[in-house]
Amino acid sequence: MPNTKYIFVTGGVTSSLGKGIIAASLAKLLQSSGFSVTIQKLDPYINVDPGTLNPYEHGECFVTNDGAETDLDLGHYERFLNIPTSQANNVTTGKIYQTVINKERRGDYLGKTVQIIPHITDEIKRRIKILGETGDYDIVITEIGGTVGDIESLPYIEAVRQLQWDLGDSNAIVIHLTLVPYLAAAKELKTKPTQHSVKELMQSGVSPDILVCRTEHHLNDSIKSKLALFCNVKKEAIIESIDAKTIYDVPNLMLKEGLDKVVLKKLDLTTDKKPTLEAWNKFLVKYNNPKDTIEIGLVGKYVELQDAYKSIIESLGHAGAQNEVKVNIHAIHSENLNTNVATELNGLNGIIVAPGFGDRGIEGKINAVHFARENNIPFFGICLGMQMAVIEFARNILHLKNANSTEMNVNTPYPVIDLMEEQKKITEKGGTMRLGAWNCKIEKNSKVYQAYNSELISERHRHRYEFNNDYLKQLTEAGLKATGVNPETGLVEIIEIPSHPWFVGVQYHPEYKSTVLNPHPLFVEFIKACLTNK
Repeated sequence: MPNTKYIFVTGGVTSSLGKGIIAASLAKLLQSSGFSVTIQKLDPYINVDPGTLNPYEHGECFVTNDGAETDLDLGHYERFLNIPTSQANNVTTGKIYQTVINKERRGDYLGKTVQIIPHITDEIKRRIKILGETGDYDIVITEIGGTVGDIESLPYIEAVRQLQWDLGDSNAIVIHLTLVPYLAAAKELKTKPTQHSVKELMQSGVSPDILVCRTEHHLNDSIKSKLALFCNVKKEAIIESIDAKTIYDVPNLMLKEGLDKVVLKKLDLTTDKKPTLEAWNKFLVKYNNPKDTIEIGLVGKYVELQDAYKSIIESLGHAGAQNEVKVNIHAIHSENLNTNVATELNGLNGIIVAPGFGDRGIEGKINAVHFARENNIPFFGICLGMQMAVIEFARNILHLKNANSTEMNVNTPYPVIDLMEEQKKITEKGGTMRLGAWNCKIEKNSKVYQAYNSELISERHRHRYEFNNDYLKQLTEAGLKATGVNPETGLVEIIEIPSHPWFVGVQYHPEYKSTVLNPHPLFVEFIKACLTNK
């Protein structure tokens, strides 16, 4: 009998029902019950990873310590569980096919015809079981992207069917997340979409063990009985998932519904530890009962799509709760800051200039930096935001007219931001940036040291262009300090203006490491500075 238990989370009726949040909430409850849990995302698209996808297509690209560019749901997994994910936690159809085709080219299949079944499904099964076989986990939760019935998802559903057969009923179960819509005209909830979704799943040979029903209204006993009868699921396993005020309320809602108890019963697991969520609920009390309010401007070029900056937004929420303050985030499109900058940024207690690629909206970001610096407004620049701070300082303090990054202007006379030397020979886009966790040594007499209280830190990166050290002396003498440097490469990781109330730019992505129970110290200090500024 295998030691690791497997839970598969599928979705039906419509996308964006929140499979990732349900998976993360269940994992939190199981973790709080004493089990070692991890979550994995299977994405049906043929891209090898989200690294080459436009944020408008797929939201932000999350990065793990080991340098995987992954789906944004892995951010939810880490924020809920407070444990890091890895390459093995995100699998795409692109990765599956790439592996199988490489094996075929090497002759691993010894002349056999390579087919969806068994070769593709075998590789999917291998990827699912990696975490259970190599990690010390009691339970692996696997979220399958898309909805049941999608052509792209069929091999994954078939792999789940086979794994249930291979592992046995008490070692692998399926949770199906579906929608029970409310028709205002009829003034009633409708179960038919869920019935059809379950029917579609069963036609693929998979019967759900548990139904989690997204709904705007409470499911009465009659509705649950009807779903149980027509979907062949026990009534106790019909779980209501009513719309929540925030994603952080969902674990408590699932606890109230008894999702964890049903899961443990079906997996034949027992525990004496009850999931109290004590630390989690302390966070929620602060999160829901702020003592003050601050206004933060988030300047970027994808601000109309919140998922593009999901980790930054959640990190601000974590830091806000830590400071017992509500953070009102004002999404400001950088292309709107070429004129009327003061009008657009008026009344803000702090400004964040967000990460990104390409030259669209760049001058607006530089203008936002300029406004924050000159008006002593707390400023936080992340990745590209840090680079824009360097450019703004070079232009307006050093008077290096047309200073720029070679990403934006390859012929700039003052390339204060330049392409990394090892990047200059790279032509492929996917997975070729500086990725994953890198060390940074911090100066003790700095704002960032006050935040971290440590001289050596490790943070996650995703970029190609760097601070050009040829300009380090000039910038330092003019008042822009490099307070964090990679000890191995000498590359500048952090810049500050000591004369400013709080002006920090970082080349890395601190938002990737902020969790509910461990808010990132830089975000905590930034919010504190914004509150003081108010």
